[in-house]
Amino acid sequence: MKLEIQPIGNSYSEQAIDLILTIQQKEFNIPITIEDQPDLLQIESFYTAAGGNFWGAFADGELVGSIALVKFDERAGAIRKMFVKKEFRGKELNIAQELLEVLISFCRENRIDDLYLGTITVLKAAQRFYERNQFVKIEKSNLPAKFPLMSADDVFYHLHLD
Repeated sequence: MKLEIQPIGNSYSEQAIDLILTIQQKEFNIPITIEDQPDLLQIESFYTAAGGNFWGAFADGELVGSIALVKFDERAGAIRKMFVKKEFRGKELNIAQELLEVLISFCRENRIDDLYLGTITVLKAAQRFYERNQFVKIEKSNLPAKFPLMSADDVFYHLHLD
């Protein structure tokens, strides 16, 4: 299997929506729709134009994972849309880890020092993943004022890059 991670734009919206909504709705029963995430229909203007990015992980040409960065302040960003298709998860392929490392490299190159993210209580594996990667759980009240909150999120993390 050939794995490639690359920035993606609007031409991949349909594949990204299919990947992400399937995981949110079918796997985790999260009551979220495409209407709740219009950013997926405008990847370039929402992520890239503001100084962030959106990456896809492709296994033999199929989109199997995603991660995005919303730059919301001079030196701060929010991780969004971190998803890996169920059958491609795990340490063997390490796709989530590679996606996160691509995003962190981008942050270092672009002088983004602080990363924040929100997730959902039911996503226990995601929380363990972030904690293994030195993210620290923080209270919602400690998020920066400009942090782009998602209504479903109820667990928050921060990582300061040195």
